[in-house]
Amino acid sequence: MVTKAYPLLEVDELRVSFPLSGGNPLRWNRPRVQAVNGVSLRIHPGETLGLVGESGSGKSTLGRAILQLEKSTGGSVRFDGRDVTHGLSSDIARLRRQTAMIFQDPFSSLNPRQTIGAAIAEVLRVHRKVPPAAIAARVAELLTLVGLRPAQADKRPGALSGGQCQRAGIARALALEPRLMVADECVAALDVSIQGQIINLLMDLRERMGLAILFIAHDLAIVRRLCDRVAVMYLGRIVEEGPVESVFRLPRHPYTASLMAAIPQINPDLPLPAEPLAGEPPSPIAIAPGCAFHPRCRYARPSCRTGSTPDTRHVADHAFACVLDRNTGEADLPFQ
Repeated sequence: MVTKAYPLLEVDELRVSFPLSGGNPLRWNRPRVQAVNGVSLRIHPGETLGLVGESGSGKSTLGRAILQLEKSTGGSVRFDGRDVTHGLSSDIARLRRQTAMIFQDPFSSLNPRQTIGAAIAEVLRVHRKVPPAAIAARVAELLTLVGLRPAQADKRPGALSGGQCQRAGIARALALEPRLMVADECVAALDVSIQGQIINLLMDLRERMGLAILFIAHDLAIVRRLCDRVAVMYLGRIVEEGPVESVFRLPRHPYTASLMAAIPQINPDLPLPAEPLAGEPPSPIAIAPGCAFHPRCRYARPSCRTGSTPDTRHVADHAFACVLDRNTGEADLPFQ
C-alpha cells in the first residue's frame, strides 16, 4: 500500500566497505570487503520493499547503513527529503526518532536482565514520547497492539517464547511510532506457525499506521505474501527490482530465476527443484571486472567476463542489470 507519490527513503549509489581483518592495521592500502557496492533504491510511505539474496550478499549491512548504524563509504541516504549521510546531527537524531529496526534474533535484541515492560518504557522515557505518568499505560497499549497481554510486561525475555520475544521487540520498535521500519530476517528463527502470526501482524500494522517497511529475508514465499516490491541483491549490488508479482512471474535476471527455481513446492507430485546455482559467490574482497554473476551464470558470454558492470535495463516498472532479458526468445539458449 503506497500512500504518497514521493519517496520516504531515497538511497543513491550507497557503498559500504570494511578493511580486511588481520595484517598491519596501519597499512594505508589494506584490502577491503565491498559489502554494499553502489545500491540505489526507493521506498514510499506505506510501502513494503522485500530485499532478498544469498547469505553474504550485503542485505543486513545495507539495512544497517540506511539507519546509520553502519558508516557508509560512498553514496547518500535521504530520509523524508533530508540527507542523513552528510547531514547535521539534528538530521541523524530525527532519523532515530522516526525509524526502527527489528533484529533477527529476538532474544539477543532484548536485555535479558530487563523486563520487556522496562525495555519499552526506556524508549518512551529517553525520547520523551509521553509524560512519565502515562508510560505504564502506553506500554500496556503497545503490548496489546502486538498481541501480548499487558501482564506480560513484568516478564523477562527468558520467560517468553521466541514468538513472544519477537512481538516484544516489535512493540519496542513501535514505541516511537516510526515511519520506516527495517525488519532484518525477523521471522527466520521462528516456527512456521509463529512466522505466519508475525507476518500478519506486520501487514496489519502497515495498514493501520501507514508504516513503510524494508523487509530483509531469505524466504521468498513470505516476501511474495507481504511485500509490494522486491529487490534482489547479489554481491553487494541490486541485480533486479520490480513489483512482486512481476518479478516472481517473469524474473529477468538469471540469478533471480535461480532463486525462484529453488522455492520448495508443496505438491508431492512435482519433482524436487534442480540445484539452483553452481559454486559459491565470488570473493567481495576483489570483485572481478564485468558482471559479478558470470562465474555461475549458464548464459554468460565473453563480454560478461571482460566488459564493464552491466547497465540497468528497464521494462515498464521492472529493472534488471543484465545484458540478457531472460524472457526474450534467446533466453532459453546458453550463450556460447
